[in-house]
Amino acid sequence: MGGEESEKQEDSQGPSELLQSLRSKATELLLREEWEESIKVYTKFIDLSRSQISKLCGSNPDPEPDSIHKLRKSLCLALCNRAEARARLRDFSEAMRDCDQALELESTHFKTLICKGKVLFGLSKYSSALECFRTALLDPQASDNLETVTGYMEKCRKLESQGKTGALDLSDWILSGFRGRSPELAEFIGTIEIKKSEVSGRGLFAAKNIVAGTSVLVTKAVAIERGILGSGESGEKAQLIMWKNFVEDVTESVRKCDRTCRLVSTLSTGQDEDKLEIPEMSLFRPDDGEAFEIFRNSKNLDTEKLLSILDVNSLVEDATSAKVMGKNKEYYGVGLWILASFINHSCIPNARRLHVGDYAIVHASRDIKAGEEITSAYFDVLSSPLEKRKEMAESWGFRCGCSRCKYESVLSVTNQEILELEMGLERGVDAGNAVYMVEEGMKRWKVKGKDKGLLRASYWGVYDEIYSSERLMRRWGRKVPTMEVVVDSVSDVIGSDERLLKMVVEGMKKKSGGGCSNIAEMERILKLGKGVYGKAVSKKKAMKTLLGLES
Repeated sequence: MGGEESEKQEDSQGPSELLQSLRSKATELLLREEWEESIKVYTKFIDLSRSQISKLCGSNPDPEPDSIHKLRKSLCLALCNRAEARARLRDFSEAMRDCDQALELESTHFKTLICKGKVLFGLSKYSSALECFRTALLDPQASDNLETVTGYMEKCRKLESQGKTGALDLSDWILSGFRGRSPELAEFIGTIEIKKSEVSGRGLFAAKNIVAGTSVLVTKAVAIERGILGSGESGEKAQLIMWKNFVEDVTESVRKCDRTCRLVSTLSTGQDEDKLEIPEMSLFRPDDGEAFEIFRNSKNLDTEKLLSILDVNSLVEDATSAKVMGKNKEYYGVGLWILASFINHSCIPNARRLHVGDYAIVHASRDIKAGEEITSAYFDVLSSPLEKRKEMAESWGFRCGCSRCKYESVLSVTNQEILELEMGLERGVDAGNAVYMVEEGMKRWKVKGKDKGLLRASYWGVYDEIYSSERLMRRWGRKVPTMEVVVDSVSDVIGSDERLLKMVVEGMKKKSGGGCSNIAEMERILKLGKGVYGKAVSKKKAMKTLLGLES
């Protein structure tokens, strides 16, 4: 009834009275942060204003300039306010259109320039946002809002630089105990490219040599859903609810943003992988002006295709190859990070993810050569012999053909001792005896170089058990290689892993009584730490804090 009465009241008013009424109502809704309702009322006001301007210009050969000027000014402000409401709802495409239309009416309108700058900032287009804020400073109103505008400009400059270099440092945030909100990061794309992959479909490749710890890319989630999962049936139910909410969030993001829609469309549905086109990297660079125009008027994805894309490309934050930092580590999280979704699995991975807020930072966990595919572990590849890895790959819907799997396949076919070793492990053979059998076996099988690290990684469980036990080390210590030798050989082939790092840290603590006096061991720990956390943790004190080491 309230809506009907309001419409009747509007019908009884003249154009001027109705415009005043709509403007007051829309402003009130905006102040109350009722974004969707304010958009509806502003739309009515905008349509009526345009109609009135058209009538004044069309029916009167000598229209009153003051009347048209006032209407244009009111229209400009209404478009700006509607843009603000749409931006709050993350409807960036429509917000940008409103800002552009408002600036066509008044090119230096202060409030619109600030609004457009914030929208561009939200789209990670920092140089364009900076230009808006610079132009806004020319307006007389800027003097009353100088601190706000210069604050935005400072953020833009910082993130623009970060987006170009990938240089970021989380050390101070870590040392503060992750106090406050997670740091604001810029999206970054390193020297990488998308190409056809021998592993599966398409993949990310290094265009230049990448040193361990270096950021490969920094990308913000299209959408992310987090929650605390219970156990058993309640946990499964909570996970289903999270998935439903996540799908709805992605659907909404795709509907509202042309750029998001176009980027999500580049992802695989799991079908016809070999026929998929190779997208240009420029599409993924948020500040590429030419690429940005491609996204305008993108068609929405149909629901069935979108669900297939999410089923294939969604990532969880607690994956084997990931590390969550800050308060989010208390939650289970599922999200869609578009460019990170192109990374294929390998049992000899060279990259890991660090999750900070809604961002995923992908960094090299070991040195990567130019032309090498960037890969991560979809499942646990440490302490997982070939047959176990095959089972896990099948549960993911693929067969792994990495060099490690090929090597171990050939070795297991021709070597009866490996089958006997695995049977012994199933029966619970003594860990020290198992490690001795592997090491002596490698001598007989003439396993050399990095291949030793591959086998040690596959049987890491027994190595971990022996190095963690004083009793076993007293018995077997002289018959097996040192922990440091084994850790180095394993990390050399599968990259840094938290368990390798933990073992070296615990070993040093035992030797030094909790301190970190041995310089060589400390350097080994920091090197492994860089592979796990990346160069984003640049200060030694911050790394030591993460590792629980005394200064």
